[in-house]
Amino acid sequence: MVERAILHESDILLTPYLGPTEIDGRTLEQFIHRQYEAAGLERDEVDSGAVILTGTALFRENSRTIADLFAEEAGKFVAVSAGDRLEASLAAHGSGAVAASADGDVILNVDIGGGTTKLTICRQGRVEAATAVDVGARLVALDADGRVVRIEEAARRAASQLNFDLQLGEVLFAERLSQMAAYLADRLAEVMRRQALSAETINMLRTPMLDYDGPVDGVMFSGGVSEFIYGRAPATFGDMGDLLARQIRQRAEAMGLRILQPVAGIRATVIGASQHTVQVSGNTIFLSSPDVVPVRNVPVARPSLPLSKRAVEQEGVAHAVRAAVDRLDLHPPARSVALAIEWQGSATYGRLDAIARGIVDALQLQIGAGQPVVLVCDSDVGGLLGLHLREEVGLTSGIVSIDGVELSEFDYIDVGSLIPSSGATPVVIKSLVFPHSARAAASA
Repeated sequence: MVERAILHESDILLTPYLGPTEIDGRTLEQFIHRQYEAAGLERDEVDSGAVILTGTALFRENSRTIADLFAEEAGKFVAVSAGDRLEASLAAHGSGAVAASADGDVILNVDIGGGTTKLTICRQGRVEAATAVDVGARLVALDADGRVVRIEEAARRAASQLNFDLQLGEVLFAERLSQMAAYLADRLAEVMRRQALSAETINMLRTPMLDYDGPVDGVMFSGGVSEFIYGRAPATFGDMGDLLARQIRQRAEAMGLRILQPVAGIRATVIGASQHTVQVSGNTIFLSSPDVVPVRNVPVARPSLPLSKRAVEQEGVAHAVRAAVDRLDLHPPARSVALAIEWQGSATYGRLDAIARGIVDALQLQIGAGQPVVLVCDSDVGGLLGLHLREEVGLTSGIVSIDGVELSEFDYIDVGSLIPSSGATPVVIKSLVFPHSARAAASA
């Protein structure tokens, strides 16, 4: 991809529900159809794209409903099921926080949605750490008369701490709604400070705490509530969005955090996908057997391997690989992971051995489930590394090791079968596309 231009931005639809957790597929289908019409596009004119499932969309029935809605795009669209940490990483890229950290600043991205808030530490153009907490604008939703029409469990717990009950159909007075917004903002502020947490806040964490204790140079907000934080929201939506935004901004300012403008707020997520194909020579790859390929739609993890040192330690490699896989919620053993390896230094036996054994240690779940080990190196060590895994480490599962290809996180790859006439292998790289990531240096 060499250029991008936004032709159309859709309306924003609050998630339609049929019940407590079931998405209204018919309403969603009608919305998608209207947006294609408004854009002046037919569905078969779209060559590639992305479907990202988060929150209640991940429930079995919902994911099946959404898959049916996009059945026409099967094979063209990248479909991603995003857990909390992957959703945090997507938001940090979409808001511009990751790009803003590339020149040395450490940026905390805080993505505040309807049900959860995702926090991401961005450093040197990478996601360093991520977590999620049960703080959101629509933990309680109200109708036009101020009556409660939706209650999440986190809201019930918060109300209990404030010594009142929440009941469907009751009128929730502004004073109590403000109390709840302040309580939730206090819990989020504790997580943002990255210090000792109260028991109440620990109970609201959805993932382990942020694994970063260094200084932060600025904070960037994204998600629906960010539109209120930056004064861009035209109206309220029958929830705590405006109240929560005011409380959170006050606490961020009290911490002395520099508040940065994001590239995108409520739209801080994937806007599409691109793809291209490269041919990889048979001389630069290692396949444990010809039938280990093809592999399709393998998500890419890009670990920060400790390769700048002459001596590489197996434990350090394993830790870096686990962190990359966990950060992107790529741990289920039913799916393989492609490790993008940025090689540094020489390819001595000791370094290759430590790297190979560290990778095997980190991917035990995938290997145990019969998934192939997929490695993609940016320099010409892929064949050596694959051979070392088989001959020296004794790995008996499938191995696909490629070199001469540069990948990034949020890439997905297909590795095709060997072409008999040339011995080459086609590799299709599908890359998720985010809003333009300009440097977001100005204070808000």
